[in-house]
Amino acid sequence: MSHTSHVRLLPWSGPEGKRAVLVTDGTPGPLSLLADRIENRQIESAAVIVELARPMVGAASDLTADELRWIIRRLIESLTDVLNIAESRAQRIPPYED
Repeated sequence: MSHTSHVRLLPWSGPEGKRAVLVTDGTPGPLSLLADRIENRQIESAAVIVELARPMVGAASDLTADELRWIIRRLIESLTDVLNIAESRAQRIPPYED
């Protein structure tokens, strides 16, 4: 009997800031369900941040350089979260069959 293992990138870092992974048999468990909830919240947060930032960085904006840097940091953090989610989910999609 062969057991297939599934490796999933988790939406948080492990010790020393290294990317955390979960190795399972593919059955949803408490840790994978928690990761799903966190990923959904990260995506929702990214959408809110983009909507709030859009008018702030428009042509009529009078923000200071420090305020713009703060907004850029939040956007980069959100984009990083969403890219990590995309990478994790892409690794779980089975390849096309010929």
